[in-house]
Amino acid sequence: MIDVGQAGIWVAAFGAALERRDAGAVAGLFVADGHWRDIVAFSGDMTSVQGRAAIAGLFGRTMAATEPRGVRVAAGRTAPRRVMRAGRQVIEVIFAFETAQGRGHGVARLVPDGDGVRAWTVSTSLEALHGDAPEDSARHAGELDYARDFGGENWLDKRERARAYADRDPTVLVVGGGQAGLGIAARLTRLGVDTLIVDREARVGDNWRRRYHALTLHNEVHVNHLPFMPFPPSFPVFIPKDKLANWFEAYVDALDLNFWTGTALERGRWDAAAGCWEVSLRRADGSARVMRPKHLVFATGVSAIPKRPEMPGLADFGGTVLHSGEYSEGAAWQGRRALVLGTGNSGHDVAQDLYCAGADVTMIQRSPTYVVSLREAQSVYAIYTEGLPIADCDLLATAMPYPVLREAYQLSTAASRVADGALLEGLAARGFRLDFGEDATGFQMKYLRHGGGYYFNVGCSDLIVDGAIGLLQYDDIERVVPEGVRLRDGRVVEAELLVTATGYLNQQDTARAFLGDDVADRIGPVWGFDDGGELRNMWRPTAQEGLLFTAGSLAQCRIFSRFLALQIKARLNG
Repeated sequence: MIDVGQAGIWVAAFGAALERRDAGAVAGLFVADGHWRDIVAFSGDMTSVQGRAAIAGLFGRTMAATEPRGVRVAAGRTAPRRVMRAGRQVIEVIFAFETAQGRGHGVARLVPDGDGVRAWTVSTSLEALHGDAPEDSARHAGELDYARDFGGENWLDKRERARAYADRDPTVLVVGGGQAGLGIAARLTRLGVDTLIVDREARVGDNWRRRYHALTLHNEVHVNHLPFMPFPPSFPVFIPKDKLANWFEAYVDALDLNFWTGTALERGRWDAAAGCWEVSLRRADGSARVMRPKHLVFATGVSAIPKRPEMPGLADFGGTVLHSGEYSEGAAWQGRRALVLGTGNSGHDVAQDLYCAGADVTMIQRSPTYVVSLREAQSVYAIYTEGLPIADCDLLATAMPYPVLREAYQLSTAASRVADGALLEGLAARGFRLDFGEDATGFQMKYLRHGGGYYFNVGCSDLIVDGAIGLLQYDDIERVVPEGVRLRDGRVVEAELLVTATGYLNQQDTARAFLGDDVADRIGPVWGFDDGGELRNMWRPTAQEGLLFTAGSLAQCRIFSRFLALQIKARLNG
């Protein structure tokens, strides 16, 4: 059994090698096929490398500029311990360090090697820039806080003036007011960066509030906190959409975030000479405002522009066609026939909602889909059930480089497949086409690679197995006809409603719509993994100066908003 005490010995050796700027010695502390993931601390980017030569190369290129020092087992964090990660028993140790730029934390996962231990994986993350207070530090009253400006502006006056932007432009303009926009705005505001969120919806939280009636989050509450303001313990385990929307509204008020509702981005262009964007905004009252922020952050998520399918004959359909993002509730379709195109989460939830409202529902499957029960799906968030502080959970969750993450998801997918065996057999017997990811990595990799292609079963799969909800394969459809769809065997499946749960375009398309082809082509695809195992153009610099992207689950937005905010602040500091 590995001696936990060896964690301190390894950390001391790691620190000594960094102090000597000996990249070869640093790499020698890793196993031959070890991994290093750096998040902004050394590389200024999100970078993953594997193997001693690559590790030595990256440390060699970055140590002179970063000047790493002060490496030690982190005080006040989870103590070194034995755990299982991706099927391997390791010693997991959190360490702290400083660089020329700021303060950081890292995670090493150590395995036996000869008489000692070496690192299987190491992650290093920048936590704060020098000169900035730790994000979790409390504010204490200064001399000015004790003063009262009788006859002058009070807090509300100052907030309204700050929100109005009558005499200034924001330093950072964030487009989109969901969890991604709120997360980055909260981080930047805490760092003293003047930030404005704009959102086309009429009310904060409407991007959740206006979604279909039955929507509830599919992962548990303890994973989903926003920065600085965790959900209270009274919150339900799975948060309903309207409760989340109302929380967003309270969050904006509590954290003094500047937010313009009813405001749409019309277009933008980069002014290279001035080093800023020129963006045109349209307000709810029809007025226009041109702003010149230094940074433009798209926080419209992976669900921005709906994909509209091109089905033969669709223009001839005599009923109603809705994208799943436009669907609200099924009451109006009681006793009527409906088709739902798409078998991801939204397609299943819409179909189940229609069925429960009394509609006659048939789903149309376009491609194989991964199905996992809601209970089994929680296994990928296991770190958050270990009883650790949320900050430590977040640090440990980001410490998995791509190849190790892939192994971990293969193990959890295989276990879920066994646990859900009876359900999956029933679906297959009904003709539902199943898949488990291109490399059997399940829903998390499907989400990170493609943004969808899976379903967390909360009952719709059982309805399909029982025959209560019908199933068609898209390839069996010849064309859409006025009364429904005609199959290749000549039968017509009648419907008055067609819901297209066909997903959304890539955020590159969002950039193309508002910033033009040159910018979109320059940055390339957004989301999905690059060759180094990091998400493309996400929470990191893009090829277009001043343009950044943030998106993802509440957990991803909480975790990675920190690193995006630090990169923006560092660039503003020069």
